[in-house]
Amino acid sequence: MSRKQSVALAVALLLVLLANSVFVVDQRAVAVVLEFDRFSRAVTEPGLHFKVPFAQSVAKFDHRLLNGSKTDVIPTGDQKTLNVDYYFKWRIADVAAYYRATGGKSLIAGDRLMTVVNRSLRDALGSRSIEDIVDGDRDQLDQSLRREAVAKAGELGIEVVDVRIRDLSLPKEVADAYYERMRAERRRLAEDLRARGSEDADSLKATADSEAQTTLAEAYRKAQALRGEGDARAAEIYAKAYGQDAEFFAFYRSLDAYRQAFAAKPGGPGVIVVEPKGEFFKYFKNPGKDTGNGK
Repeated sequence: MSRKQSVALAVALLLVLLANSVFVVDQRAVAVVLEFDRFSRAVTEPGLHFKVPFAQSVAKFDHRLLNGSKTDVIPTGDQKTLNVDYYFKWRIADVAAYYRATGGKSLIAGDRLMTVVNRSLRDALGSRSIEDIVDGDRDQLDQSLRREAVAKAGELGIEVVDVRIRDLSLPKEVADAYYERMRAERRRLAEDLRARGSEDADSLKATADSEAQTTLAEAYRKAQALRGEGDARAAEIYAKAYGQDAEFFAFYRSLDAYRQAFAAKPGGPGVIVVEPKGEFFKYFKNPGKDTGNGK
């Protein structure tokens, strides 16, 4: 072999050794170095790295957020079932633990994490009734699921970023019975409220009627008192007038009596035929009689 061939062979071997000694980790990935297919070390920093040629190999994994989702039928605490559509987001947190737990297989990691979330979801919903789940705080339920998933996913070297329930729905036959029960309960509450309202209305009406009667009675008492005072005052004035001119006072009273007796009344006779005798017609028979003041 010539010298040039030897140099060329040496350079080629050097290039092969160099090619098997370096590797590049992208910023979107992490890697593990395996020595004879056994874990040696984790590589989490992006850039150029070195390894032992031929004896060591490199496995790279996606370090971006990964998603998982599922729709499952889960029983509740009151022995009903719910169709639950949920999802979770995760990424690799501990490369060494992740590789040891899953062999670096994202499908295996997703399945195990799905099992963790599903178990947490069954525990959370299995301790609540449908009414509590429907009327409860969904955000609080999501946070509870996330806490459970984070605690259990740490063993897999995984960081759970988010867990959320997208939809909760009842099977049709369960939904029909549940909503009918809710409608019956709402009708019962409405009838109870109407009955209470009617009772309150009757009480208020009775109170108002009692107060009205009291007010009317008090007004009548005051009116009678005022009328009595007026009558007393009128009697006093009449007495004074009678004392000053008794004959004129009698004439005035007779005129007032004539006006009331002969006044046309609705529905009454238009003409009265009577013989003008008696004291009542005193001033009719002798209109020119002295009234006591020369008038």
